[in-house]
Amino acid sequence: MRHILLATATVLFAAPLVPTAVSAGPIENACVRSDRPQATRALCRCVDSVAQRTLTRSEQRRAARFFRDPQLAQDVRMSRSQRDNEFWARYRAFGEAAERTCGRS
Repeated sequence: MRHILLATATVLFAAPLVPTAVSAGPIENACVRSDRPQATRALCRCVDSVAQRTLTRSEQRRAARFFRDPQLAQDVRMSRSQRDNEFWARYRAFGEAAERTCGRS
């Protein structure tokens, strides 16, 4: 019994010292996987953090598809649907915020 308590206490107290994996968002993952040479891990992480503040999770997934297929972005931009136009306005605001925040490097 003493060994179990000691082992449990060791795990509980040591847990904060062990680094935890931070899960990347859809924008960071798409950015890192893209073939763009300037897409460093740090830049992608920064852009993803802006996306998390400005886009819903669903919108982040939708925007992440633009990395694989830029034609999708063009289709949304040219769409006449109100839903697409509203998304595009939020996406542009995200892009401008990411440029201001992450473009300083």
